[in-house]
Amino acid sequence: MLDTNKTNIEYVLDQTRKHDVKFIRLWFNDILGNLKGFAINSEELPNALTRGMNFDGSTIQGFTRNNETDMYAVPDPSTFAILPWRPKTNAVARIFCNILTPDGNFFEGDPRNILIRNIMKASKLGYTYYVAPELEYFYFHNALEAQPLDQGTYFDQISNDTTTNLRRETVLTLEEMGIPVEASHHEVAPGQHEINLRHTDALTMADNILTCKAAIKEIAAMNGYYATFMPKPIKDLNGSGMHIHQSLFQNDKNAFFANNNDYLSKTARHFIAGLLEHAPEITSVTNQWINSYKRLVPAISNETLGYEAPTHVSWAKVNKSDLIRIPDYKKGRETSRRIEYRSPDPACNPYLTFSVLLASGLSGITNKSKLPPPNDIHPVENYKSGEQSKNLKPLPKSLSEAINLTKKSSLVKETLGNHAFSYFIQNKEFEYNQYRTQITDYEIKHYLPIL
Repeated sequence: MLDTNKTNIEYVLDQTRKHDVKFIRLWFNDILGNLKGFAINSEELPNALTRGMNFDGSTIQGFTRNNETDMYAVPDPSTFAILPWRPKTNAVARIFCNILTPDGNFFEGDPRNILIRNIMKASKLGYTYYVAPELEYFYFHNALEAQPLDQGTYFDQISNDTTTNLRRETVLTLEEMGIPVEASHHEVAPGQHEINLRHTDALTMADNILTCKAAIKEIAAMNGYYATFMPKPIKDLNGSGMHIHQSLFQNDKNAFFANNNDYLSKTARHFIAGLLEHAPEITSVTNQWINSYKRLVPAISNETLGYEAPTHVSWAKVNKSDLIRIPDYKKGRETSRRIEYRSPDPACNPYLTFSVLLASGLSGITNKSKLPPPNDIHPVENYKSGEQSKNLKPLPKSLSEAINLTKKSSLVKETLGNHAFSYFIQNKEFEYNQYRTQITDYEIKHYLPIL
């Protein structure tokens, strides 16, 4: 379970000496996807790389198991990178870790290990799972109020704008860390931006997403501002999503491509069918916060288009706010054939989200699930008539509804494992019960004067 390859370890040690690295942050994440970790001095690095480092896991969300508190963070040498936003002298690096128990087994509550386990299942079927996220977020003046830092709109090009410069610095930082960015731009809402990471295998991408979010926040804070991945911070503006492009490769060939009328293979169609079948029960994972469901609202006019977020289980070959979109295929680019899953938001845990998406798709392949016809009704017309909605399964409208569906899901339970599944459900139920007792400004404003 330890990567004891001497070449990998020597590379990390050589880079540490070469770049005057004094501190190494051992990174991992809790069940909710929050970045966690602790720092060690460079003198401790050789031991850490070969034996792991002990730490107290009792206060980490999802890590407590009975009375056992001792955990071991075992660095993955392939994830070593220097943090460009820290000083060059006595520099700081990070390494992602897998979490092991004292007896040397993978800890079943570690999200990174959960994803590794599901990737191995795909590998046994001959598949490699690739993903590419579109990461949306907001820049605000501070963390106390949702006041956008700019008044830009979709694809605005303002070279001297503060947020454009923040995004530019972030992209350069990510590339310095070896994380390729495919594109970046201003999004629809004021203060809203998007960074698209170039596709790679799911484990590397989950690590990259956590790094990207950390870089975005660090660079904003260094400049006196605040970046947030809250799904819906402002009532009447678009929320932030994290559309996920997915593909399976088999023997170095895209398993989703076929030279037929729609250029979609049987494997792709079964995979999409599996996603559609399990979408409602995995939504608590892809959209894990109470605020997530303020984004997943229906289309109400030609202007809002439901803020471009899906509300029903549907697929289409064009972008119509469906849950799954099939991007256009350009002849000669077979490797780019993919599907886009549009409900997740950037506040999800990417390790768990990739796990349930992969498991859902693979179940469709294994069971040869039949793909229903694509949705061919415009979302606004759908909302006005209500006819198509009757034929489409809705996504959960609240965290409570989503959790109740997840509790009944054998797929999610098997995908996450008993420990993580149980803790995730308990955590989310506690969160919702805390929320439902709160008195909101809406209630005070609308009810107090008349009741």
